Formats: sequence, structure tokens, C-alpha cells
Amino acid sequence: MVKVLKGGKSMKLIFAIIQEADVRGLLSRLIDKGYKATKLASTGGFLKARNTTLLIGVEEEKVENALRIIKENCRKRTILDPIPPYSIGAHGEYIHMDPVEYVVGGATVFVIDAIDYSKEMED
Repeated sequence: MVKVLKGGKSMKLIFAIIQEADVRGLLSRLIDKGYKATKLASTGGFLKARNTTLLIGVEEEKVENALRIIKENCRKRTILDPIPPYSIGAHGEYIHMDPVEYVVGGATVFVIDAIDYSKEMED
């Protein structure tokens, strides 16, 4: 059951997992548009790269605009695999390995219903 706030508004919680390189621009744009976010440091499981997870509480009718801002500010980029180009084989010989390129970035976003919401500091 979704709790409806005063004025009949329901809330959503956006989890946006973004690359560290996109954080400053995205947060700046969100704040400029009146959104508030909590920033959490996180680490990706595949490349072990630093990410940031933003928690953004928004009224349901503002979700699409928030998602558009995230999409506009989180770009994809190509990186090389962090594994060194040379590796030691089973018999101690060096094996040349070509670096592997990966496309990273953009944003991984989850939008969920905020079952309950309170802001203790509000008057």
C-alpha cells in the first residue's frame, strides 16, 4: 500500500547508480531543478570501479523529469580492461593479451514506491 501525502501526492524513490565522473554535473542539475538527493559511495561488481548511488525522493508526477535529467547527464564511455596486457602463463612464459574495451556509464536506475515518507525537520 502506498501512503498518500497531504495534497493527495504519492512519492517515489529513485535509485540511480552512476559513474563517479558524472556525479558533479548530475547533482548540480538536479539541485538547479529543485530535486534533493542523498549521495552514497558504491562499487561496481564487474569492473570494481567506483560508482555513486543517488537516492532521490520525488513526487510521482516529477519522476519522468528526474529520469530525463539523469539520462542527459550520465553519458556512456569506452574504457580499456584494467588487466595488464601481459600475463604469466602456466609454464612461466609471458603471454601477450590485447586489452579489452568495455562500454560503461549511463545510469542504472530503479524507481520504487515510497511506502512511507516523513521528514522530521519539516515544520
